[in-house]
Amino acid sequence: MAAGTTRKISAASARAHTRKPKQKASSAGFSGAFKKILLVSFIGFLAWAYQATRPPPPKKCGSPDGPPITASRIQLNDGRHLAYKEYGVPKDKAKYKIIFVHGFDNCRLSVSAITSYISPDLVESQGIYIVSFDRPGYAESDPNPKQTVRSTAFDIEELADKLGLGSKFYIVGFSMGGQLVWTCLKYIPHRLAGAALLAPVINYWWPGFPSNLSKEAYDQQLPQDRWALHVSHHMPWLTHWWNTQKLFPRLSLVDHNPAVFSHQDRELMPRIQSMVGEYQAQIRQQGDFVSLHRDLMIGFGTWEFDPTDLENPFLESEGSVHLWQGDEDKLVPVKPQRYIVQKLPWIQYHELPGAGHMFPYADGMADSIIKTLLGAA
Repeated sequence: MAAGTTRKISAASARAHTRKPKQKASSAGFSGAFKKILLVSFIGFLAWAYQATRPPPPKKCGSPDGPPITASRIQLNDGRHLAYKEYGVPKDKAKYKIIFVHGFDNCRLSVSAITSYISPDLVESQGIYIVSFDRPGYAESDPNPKQTVRSTAFDIEELADKLGLGSKFYIVGFSMGGQLVWTCLKYIPHRLAGAALLAPVINYWWPGFPSNLSKEAYDQQLPQDRWALHVSHHMPWLTHWWNTQKLFPRLSLVDHNPAVFSHQDRELMPRIQSMVGEYQAQIRQQGDFVSLHRDLMIGFGTWEFDPTDLENPFLESEGSVHLWQGDEDKLVPVKPQRYIVQKLPWIQYHELPGAGHMFPYADGMADSIIKTLLGAA
């Protein structure tokens, strides 16, 4: 009998029963639309990120939309051009031939740190010739899309050959240019008559540094600089974005932050600015990426060698290497330099009490640096 009974269903229950599939369909539709929105948003973010991290093409000097060529230039074997400036006695009459390597956010004209204050009598009596050049991507030298730690050393060698400087020459590098002198000591030591490193920038990731020393020196930098250098080393593909974005503080030197300068540096700043102001607009004219940002990626990237492992290139005492450092330098800490010269006792070390990073501009320094390098003191 129970099998034959029929169950009565109320009208309300019937309506509720028929609505359930509609709710499921509506929920499924909403979920699908939300996933599509997320997907489109993610694709949009990736497109934005790609554009933000992708540097703009350089404005090469002499190109239709680029700056004019005003400097003397030589053409390298790979087709690139290097701009240069000469000072002193004619090179065919010179006894001493010196190549000057400029630092970060600067150009060939920053050789004025030496040439504006060196004694004319010293230049004439000793027969000194100095040539400075724009490193790749700076001012009027073509960018080098294949630039590496070693490539600029070979650019320097080729510059010397194109200008007819002979089999050997002296090299002086300031700041980031001083860092590049290490590469010349590594890759073209046979071409060097002597070398001077002026407050050479260190790479905190050189494996020869004890970890506690690297950390101590790294922690002395401004927080914004620690972040910028961390990005340049660990995420070089983000270097352009990091130093052009507005969300976080960028590298202090990019923004000319005075907090990175010592007391002596600030005293010298009016003198420096009066000279740099004459050529400031040229420095980054081809683009920040091919000059500043590439400098950071290479200078603080993974190197192919460790400067603390270098061997003395002047075993017969036919030349010498000098490292000059201010003990109050806020940009390049003094302790890593002391460690380097302890590891490389063949380097003649000159520590300057009370001096900051810009000491080459101080009175008397140009004569001291050049006399010491040439053995004319």
